[in-house]
Amino acid sequence: MELRDTLCESMESGEENAACCKESNSANLYEKTESTSASLLSNWKILVNGNSTNEGFLSRFSKECNDSLGIGQVSLEEGDQRVIINIAGLRFETQLKTLSEFPDTLLGDPHKRMQFFDSMRNEYFFDRNRPSFDGILYYYQSGGKIRRPANVPIDVFADEIVFYELGHDAMEQFREDEGFIKDPAVPLPTNDFYKQFWLLFEYPESSNAARGVALVSVLVIIISILIFCVETLPEFREEKEFLTTKGGDNSTAIATSPSTFTDPFFVIETACIIWFSFELAVRFTVCPSTTEFFRNIMNIIDIVSIIPYFVTLITELIQQTEPTGQQNMSLAILRIIRLVRVFRIFKLSRHSKGLQILGQTLKASMRELGLLIFFLFIGVILFSSAVYFAEVDEPQSQFTSIPDGFWWAVVTMTTVGYGDMCPITVGGKMVGTLCAIAGVLTIALPVPVIVSNFNYFYHRETENEERQAIPADIEKLQSLTITRTGSEVSLNKNNGACIRDEANNGKSCLYNKHRELGDV
Repeated sequence: MELRDTLCESMESGEENAACCKESNSANLYEKTESTSASLLSNWKILVNGNSTNEGFLSRFSKECNDSLGIGQVSLEEGDQRVIINIAGLRFETQLKTLSEFPDTLLGDPHKRMQFFDSMRNEYFFDRNRPSFDGILYYYQSGGKIRRPANVPIDVFADEIVFYELGHDAMEQFREDEGFIKDPAVPLPTNDFYKQFWLLFEYPESSNAARGVALVSVLVIIISILIFCVETLPEFREEKEFLTTKGGDNSTAIATSPSTFTDPFFVIETACIIWFSFELAVRFTVCPSTTEFFRNIMNIIDIVSIIPYFVTLITELIQQTEPTGQQNMSLAILRIIRLVRVFRIFKLSRHSKGLQILGQTLKASMRELGLLIFFLFIGVILFSSAVYFAEVDEPQSQFTSIPDGFWWAVVTMTTVGYGDMCPITVGGKMVGTLCAIAGVLTIALPVPVIVSNFNYFYHRETENEERQAIPADIEKLQSLTITRTGSEVSLNKNNGACIRDEANNGKSCLYNKHRELGDV
C-alpha cells in the first residue's frame, strides 16, 4: 500500500514515472490472477481426488473463491443467525433472535436446548409431536400468542406446552382460548399469622396439618349424626312419664324423667358442639372478609347446625322455672328446633369434592329445576281435577275432592305409584294413563341439561387436579434436563466433539475441523 502511494505521488514528475507506475500495477495484477488460478486449481484437485464429499469443503471452496475475486463477506449479526430444529424428522428453520425473545423457555435458553443439539447434523433434534410444533414456533414468532393447530388434540398440545416450558401464562392463555373457565382468585388474609390458620381450617389440601384438622372435623360430624339418629331408638329413648293426680276437675302432671344435662347423648353432643363452635370462631376471626364469610352457604350451614344445641340448653333451663303448660309448649318448639340438627350432614360437603360438584350442579341448574317444578305443578292441578270429575259419580271413589287428588297426581307423575289411591272408573283410568305418560315426559325433558351441567363441573374438577400436577411434571423435566446435560460433557469429550458456540457466527465444530484439514 505504501509502495502504491509513493508511485502515485511520483506521477506528477513526468510521463516516465507514470509509465513506470503502469508497468508495476500490471505486474501486480498478473501476480494476483496467477495466485487465484493456482488456488482454484488446488481446490478442484481436492474435490476431484478427495474421498470425502462433506459440505465443509464446498463451503471452504466458495469462501476462498469469494475472497480471491475480491467479494467482501457480509458477516451476520448474532441475532440473525439461523437455527435448524428437527422435530421427529420434520425440519423447521428460524432465527436465534426469535427464540431469544423468551429466554426462560426450553428453546429460548441456550443451556437448556444444548442437550438436544446434534453436532454431526448441526441441528437440534426433538422426538416430539410434529404437528404441535407449528403452534409452538408460532408462539415465538408472534411474541407470546399460543394457538393450537386444528389437527392436534387438546391434551397432546398441553403436554407440548409443558415440555417446551412455555410457562404458566401460556398454559392459562391456552386454557382460556379452548373455553376453560378461569378460576377466580382466592382471597387470603394479609396477616401471615391469620393466613396460616385460614389455610389450616379452610383448605384441607394446603398441608398435612390441614388434612389432619379436616379428618378430625369429619369424625366429629359423623359422631354427631350418629348420635342424632341413635337417640331416637326405643331402647335409648327415655320417655317422660307423667304422674296424673286427679282432684275433681283439676289434674296435675309431674315429670319423673331424669334431667337432660345428665343424658349421655347430651354430653357427647356437647363435646361435638364445642369443636364446631371452636372451628367456626377461628374461621370467623381469621377470615379475609366478614361480608364474604356470611355470604358463604357453608358458613351459614355451620351456624345453623349449632343453633339447636343452644336452643335446647335455654329451653331446659326455662323448663325448671315455668309451669307445666308452658313446658309442654317448650318441648314442642324443642322438637322442631332439633330437626335442624340434620343439616349437619351438609357440613361434610366442605371436605367432599363429590358433594361440592353436586351443589354446583344444582346451583347451575336452578332454571331447569324451576321449570320442572312448574311443569309438575301444572300437571298436578290438571290431572287431579280431571280424575275428580271422572270419579265424581262413583260412590266408592277415593277422590272426594280436588285437593285429595293432589297426592295421587304427584305420585303418578313421578312414576312412584304407592297404590294407596287409584281410580276405579274407565274414565278415571284413562286420566291416570295420561297422567303417567305426561309425568315421564315432563321429568325427562330437563334431566339431560342437569346431567350436562354435572359432567361439566366434574370434568372441570378433573382438569384442576391435572393442572395442579403440572408443576411437578415441570420439576421432573428440569431434573431430567440437568441429568442429561451433565452426561453430555463426558460424551462430547470422548467423541472429540465440541459444544456449539453460538457467538462464533453460527459455525459448527464439524465445519471448523474440516477447515483445519483443508489448511493442512
